[in-house]
Amino acid sequence: MPFDPTSTESLADFAAITPGVTRFELTVIDGPDAGTTLASSSERLVIGTDDTAGLVLHDAAVSHLHCELVAGIERVVLRDLGSKNGTTIDGVDVFHAALAPTAVIGIGRSRIRFALAGGEVPLPMSARSSLGILVGASPAMRRVFAQLERAAASDASVLLEGETGTGKEAAAESIHRESARKNGPFLVLDCGAIPRELLESELFGHDKGAFTGATSARDGIFEAASGGSILLDEIGELPIDLQPKLLGVLERRELRRVGGTTPIKIDVRVMAATNRELAGEVNAQRFRADLYYRLAVLEIRMPALRDRPDDLALLVEHLADTLALELPAWMRRPSFLDDLRRHHWPGNVRELRNYLERCVAFGAPMAPAPTRPATPNESPAEELLELPLRVARERWSGPFERRYLEASLRRHANNVTAAARAAGVDRLTFYRLLWRHGLR
Repeated sequence: MPFDPTSTESLADFAAITPGVTRFELTVIDGPDAGTTLASSSERLVIGTDDTAGLVLHDAAVSHLHCELVAGIERVVLRDLGSKNGTTIDGVDVFHAALAPTAVIGIGRSRIRFALAGGEVPLPMSARSSLGILVGASPAMRRVFAQLERAAASDASVLLEGETGTGKEAAAESIHRESARKNGPFLVLDCGAIPRELLESELFGHDKGAFTGATSARDGIFEAASGGSILLDEIGELPIDLQPKLLGVLERRELRRVGGTTPIKIDVRVMAATNRELAGEVNAQRFRADLYYRLAVLEIRMPALRDRPDDLALLVEHLADTLALELPAWMRRPSFLDDLRRHHWPGNVRELRNYLERCVAFGAPMAPAPTRPATPNESPAEELLELPLRVARERWSGPFERRYLEASLRRHANNVTAAARAAGVDRLTFYRLLWRHGLR
């Protein structure tokens, strides 16, 4: 039942009739833990050998955080978390798949029977349609709002996960605005956009003479945000040798500047964000498990735009206000919103924002870029011939350019510098292309 923001029905009433998620039960039928049974009590359940997992196994062939089960309203989906030995469902290797009502999950030397337990697991829902700078009335977003409200009421570390463009930075700023630290600064540091040799100084600051060019002392982000909050964006890009230093600062609540010897107390709320599967990075030993657990005291996953299509009307109005765009009449028609709902939005809200800007700039009702890129041998579709050349060129070449960027990032493990070098363009140009397509 989609929420209609123009109706007289209150969000609180709507929350009361929104269902929870499917309840399920796991029974270990083979392996060291045979006989263990666990019923789900939340939306997500992680299986692994680590003590923080929902179902803890004592199987040496199972990774720390091996896989997770995510329950929806009508089904449960299994997702491998980058485990070393993989995951099977009924003997078939899978990475991401929906579970049949009586499936058998294989991980390491263990086999686990999955079964629907009947009934639903109620999930906390916020009665709000906005929080901080975020908007949304869909069940997915109101579940997130409930988690953000909980996070704002504490000073615990928060790990925000989700695809690129889902609003992780906006969520962090919203937590800050709703918290007791709202009158303090909110600062963001992108761990993937700063050269390794400068990142330590950006984090912890440096004293005068600490290195060539350090002509004066400088505060790092922890000191600069004193009394407020920081977001360490793209935390999965943090070099492995800096991770124990960051962990030490979080544990002791004090730091030493680069080149300094005096400990400095810090008073800052720490949040981190990543579009990587950080649990998989832990399994691959590219990210320290102790740092992951220290950051993920509260773990919040931002939903993809395709999972909240009922929010498109709200988002269009909100983005138009934020960007000071004067939307033409044709962009307010139901047919325009229907076109938006049919698109996959791989770049999520960031892609939608860029798309709205293009529509207003071109003054034409452009359809969102198709999921499948055009091939060089295809002739232009007839409808493209009705558009101005620059609009048609954008529609035709845009999907290819986006796929090229995505493939290049995948090939080079999300290393922008390496991807730009392979593409034969400078790093700044590559970043501009990523921003244009909602990939950064």
